[in-house]
Amino acid sequence: MLTAGGSKSPQSCGASSIIPRQKKKSVCSYLDWTGPDCTCPGRTAPPPPPPPPPLLLLLRSDMALRRFFVGGNWKMNGNKESLGELISTLNTASLHEDTEVVCGAPAIYLDFARSSLDPKIGVAAQNCYKVAKGAFTGEISPAMIKDCGVDWVILGHSERRHVFGESDELIGQKVAHALESGLGVIACIGEKLEEREGGTTEEVVYTQTQVIAENVKDWGNVVLAYEPVWAIGTGKTATPEQAQEVHEKLRAWLRANISDEVADSVRIIYGGSVTGANCRELASQDDVDGFLVGGASLKPEFVDIINARA
Repeated sequence: MLTAGGSKSPQSCGASSIIPRQKKKSVCSYLDWTGPDCTCPGRTAPPPPPPPPPLLLLLRSDMALRRFFVGGNWKMNGNKESLGELISTLNTASLHEDTEVVCGAPAIYLDFARSSLDPKIGVAAQNCYKVAKGAFTGEISPAMIKDCGVDWVILGHSERRHVFGESDELIGQKVAHALESGLGVIACIGEKLEEREGGTTEEVVYTQTQVIAENVKDWGNVVLAYEPVWAIGTGKTATPEQAQEVHEKLRAWLRANISDEVADSVRIIYGGSVTGANCRELASQDDVDGFLVGGASLKPEFVDIINARA
């Protein structure tokens, strides 16, 4: 705007030039506001900058990076007839394409499961030993598992720990050898009822995780399975809040002791009486990246559990 003498007046908000395109609005919009010196009547300050994304959105973003994982642990159950029927059900079911599915078959049926299941469904052994071969009656090695076309193994399950007396040290050695042999490892951790009631859940699962971590070089081939022992096969299930609390603390432990990258990428799955009825609520928790399913993995409802995030 020019003065009578032809010089420009001090900088203003330019309300007069705004009026035509603001449909004769008499005050500046925040888009035209020039600062605290604006003298337009009724002027208003611009709104504050948008807030950063809510933590929930950031968590959901991390969830999206971690592919949902559902493992079925058939344990010492089934025969060729019954497992064949289950396999047929899985092969013909509509399974959520964003969910990775792995079935843990008894050792004697590994080859049968691998040759019968749709290739998109993985197979896991339920155990292996810490060396490639030798005089270890009743054991199987990662090399034998790989020879059956199987790519996963479950290690450290509570039944191996508490029924067969496997120590943290032995489980760590098994984890190391399985990973070195090219198997993916579903590494199980979890507290007993007296440990939860005694308030030592964190101490127990951190100790178990520490031994596993000492034997892992590439976390891309590891899935952590939190399975509270008191909820396995008992019909009791940790509430979604209880599961989320432990998973969140485990992820924080990984962040503090391994790296941010590992904490954000490693899948932490829940096991302990997961059913078609409770799977969706459990799957909605921010740090629950899937399930390791026992009894229900032998039933048609296993399909519902696989599709918990569909």
